[in-house]
Amino acid sequence: MTHKLTIVINKEKGGYVATSVDLGVVSQGKTIEEAKDNLKEAVELYLENNPRAKSEITKSEPFVAIVELKCA
Repeated sequence: MTHKLTIVINKEKGGYVATSVDLGVVSQGKTIEEAKDNLKEAVELYLENNPRAKSEITKSEPFVAIVELKCA
């Protein structure tokens, strides 16, 4: 079975941090591709060790938005 997950990749000092929005699994890498590949591996291991977590994966497409705030 194939699952689609929503991930967020943020630039951090020294590389990138990738987070699975659906599962809360986090990984990192020196490049965006490395962070994404490392997250994929981490999620696979997480699901292997937590089979019930598969039900936590969102079944519908998420709505992702960016908001802009003015801070004093």
